[in-house]
Amino acid sequence: MRTAVLAIMSFALAFVLAFSQNQNQTLAEIKTSAVCEHCKERIESNLKNVEGILKADLNLETKVLSVAYDSTKISLQEIRKKISKIGYDADDVKRDPKAYKKLPKCCRIDG
Repeated sequence: MRTAVLAIMSFALAFVLAFSQNQNQTLAEIKTSAVCEHCKERIESNLKNVEGILKADLNLETKVLSVAYDSTKISLQEIRKKISKIGYDADDVKRDPKAYKKLPKCCRIDG
């Protein structure tokens, strides 16, 4: 009986924690200047470790990055700036020229 009560309480606590973590989750789509698989890998891997970003997935066909983030930890504009600092356009935020020059040639629009 005691084990069953503990199991139920553990499940309830896990459910509450999972629900509360997703309460601040915001979804957004950001148009990028990515052109190849290296771009996809670079953007996703750089955003993976940014506090507040829960998930980032770039669709190369549309060049649109789908991002899930915690709006209490990071804003959409801050995410756009992070992408710019990687070397890519992000909606109306233009790529950082120094970061762009460091990209492999296949990742640059002008080759």
